[in-house]
Amino acid sequence: MTAQQTRAARQTPDKPAASCPECLAWGVLYGGYCRACYDFRRRHPSAACAVCARVVPLKNSHCRLCWLQAASLSADPPVVTEDDLARVTCHQLWFAGMTKMRGPRSGVRLRAGLRDNAVALRSPEPKPLDSGQLQLHLPGAGRAFDRARHAEPTSPALVRARRIAQALGEGRGWNTKLAAELDRALVILLSGHGDGEQFHYSDLIDVLHRYGVSINRVAEVLAEMGLLLDDRVPAFDTWLEDKLTDLAPGIAADVRGWAQVLRHGGPRSQPRNINTVRRYVRAAHPVLREWSTRYDHLREATTGDINAVADALRGHLRRRTLGALRSLTRHCKKNGTIFADPAARVRIGHRDEPIILPLDPNQIHDATQAATTPAARIALALAAVHAARPEAIRTLRLDDVDL
Repeated sequence: MTAQQTRAARQTPDKPAASCPECLAWGVLYGGYCRACYDFRRRHPSAACAVCARVVPLKNSHCRLCWLQAASLSADPPVVTEDDLARVTCHQLWFAGMTKMRGPRSGVRLRAGLRDNAVALRSPEPKPLDSGQLQLHLPGAGRAFDRARHAEPTSPALVRARRIAQALGEGRGWNTKLAAELDRALVILLSGHGDGEQFHYSDLIDVLHRYGVSINRVAEVLAEMGLLLDDRVPAFDTWLEDKLTDLAPGIAADVRGWAQVLRHGGPRSQPRNINTVRRYVRAAHPVLREWSTRYDHLREATTGDINAVADALRGHLRRRTLGALRSLTRHCKKNGTIFADPAARVRIGHRDEPIILPLDPNQIHDATQAATTPAARIALALAAVHAARPEAIRTLRLDDVDL
């Protein structure tokens, strides 16, 4: 049976309705539960609810039915607080598929204080004019994303997107549920699509969050079609600018250029892993912040400043800091922002190897008692007797053992 036939069978109007055993909603069930409870139970473990005492999947000690009832009692339904949950004494029955939250997901993490702050920041309502006329304001003409009324299955863009989505799904093993959600999102976005029209990533967030659809897969299909404009600000850029706020402007400009070359590569350098770039910036940041109190630019730093840093540090911290400073000054010298490299002749030194100390008898006893399985005993013998490294033990295969 193809994916289209599976979806048609699932959406047939002849399928009998029933009551969901968890939220008690009446409607067409999906795998024995309503669609929302089917997804809810996959993400949350089962236990006794703190309000209704039923043994069902819980989120923060409360079942989905209690969350829905608390949202109906809340003054701001998208924000459910502990006080709203404490007011739940009964449950309102629902039809399946009619209780989807519009806006941020509910949770205890959104406290009442957040709601108070939002109310305080909200601008006051304008006072009506004392006149006999009333000016009516028309709402903005936003695009209506209604699959039932505005779907265009013959749209060339939609046909092409479905072909790309099917190829991606077959290559990655997507199940019918993921394929159906992706197809629904593509129908919503590409029905009525005009020639040359492109989508901003921020627009996808506003639209697809209302329908509970994954944005990453939709963005991947649109990017494959050349219809996606990624207007997101990388988290690394925001983090880097935050690190540069307490540096002198001249030093911050050099550090920014150095970090971007490490991140994205240059004419004669390969891009580094983002975690490596973060470690370099973190290691050099305390020294650069201290230099910013005395210097306006890195060209004012001397070899004596580098030696002072080297003399004040020990061990791995010394190696990381000097390595980051040497990389920074080498970059600045190559780009001509400094005249001489002050860290060129400073020796980082050899790595200080730790002294291996013998284990206490109690530690040996605890290790042997903890190794209760044959595999654990083999790993213990390899490490204690043969000094095997952890990676070698993890990757050991039966072919490596001479039996």
